[in-house]
Amino acid sequence: MARAMFEYTKTVLSKVSFDANLFCKEVQKAIQRLLPYEIEELKIFIQSLVLQNPELNQCLIYLKS
Repeated sequence: MARAMFEYTKTVLSKVSFDANLFCKEVQKAIQRLLPYEIEELKIFIQSLVLQNPELNQCLIYLKS
């Protein structure tokens, strides 16, 4: 089930990537729900989204820890 949550999180983040504030909120939720190794995978996924939408760069601060 954990893998399903990771895939769901990626889908949600892709859909809300038009709004940086909403995206940041979803990133915060994802960090609380996902397993540590999934968070590492999520960082890679988010970095690819940031390349497409530079305004999402502000949300990377939540992934620094």
